[in-house]
Amino acid sequence: QVQFVESGGGLVQPGGSLRLSCAASTTFFSSYSMGWFRQAPGEQRELVASITRYFRTNYTDSVKGRFTISRDNAKKTVYLQMSSLKPEDTAVYYCNAPNPWDDAWGQGTQVTVSS
Repeated sequence: QVQFVESGGGLVQPGGSLRLSCAASTTFFSSYSMGWFRQAPGEQRELVASITRYFRTNYTDSVKGRFTISRDNAKKTVYLQMSSLKPEDTAVYYCNAPNPWDDAWGQGTQVTVSS
């Protein structure tokens, strides 16, 4: 069973930066595309960034140029470098496959952007 553990969130001022990490338990991590999702209060969970097994990346328009997704297959970890953060980036951030496994969601990591 695949499990993900997210970390690295926190409180940051507008314009600041954070780096999120997601550790995966699966042996076959390098074979999977991975994604970062976020869910703000009262909103649906949305996919904000993804990276394929070939390291091809894709971003939702609202984070393009500010967020960078990367992966380290040896560490079975995916990262999300976030910069120029805005209050509207406030959410709980999760990782999963872009077509997510329903039973693999972790606890997420809270990102709060506020002055």
